[in-house]
Amino acid sequence: MRHTIAVLVEDRPGVLARVAGLFRRRGFNIESLAVGITEKHGVSRMTIVVSGDDRTIEQVTKQLNKLIEVIKVSDVSKNSVERELALVKVSATPQSRAEIIEIANIFRARIVDVARDSLIVEVTGDEDKISAFIDLMKQYGIKEVTRTGKIAMQRGSKALE
Repeated sequence: MRHTIAVLVEDRPGVLARVAGLFRRRGFNIESLAVGITEKHGVSRMTIVVSGDDRTIEQVTKQLNKLIEVIKVSDVSKNSVERELALVKVSATPQSRAEIIEIANIFRARIVDVARDSLIVEVTGDEDKISAFIDLMKQYGIKEVTRTGKIAMQRGSKALE
């Protein structure tokens, strides 16, 4: 089962390497990792997606809590809002451009760059939505794709502090 773990860490050089090293040493595969600053100065938030049973996730959580730079760890797999962002550069001929824009509108995606022979489309949503969009774009010729990895936040008033 896939779990989404939110980790508040001190915003210092080397913290990401220490966290990733912990996963490597323990033999846990990180499926997705997103890091960004928070509303608090000097604190960053990592969102890590890892596969494993409940026992494995408990072990990961305990190991993370042992790191000095880690402030808080929480499994946010349940009852949370999850999103991912992708930029997709797709070939666009004059004949295909309208179709691509129509599909982008259906997915509530945005065209963020227009060139003579390509478009860059920004799409956000859950992993399945983004994968479905990318699958549809393959018929036009995908030139490049970049995805952020999942970010997540628990619903309601509960916060990771």
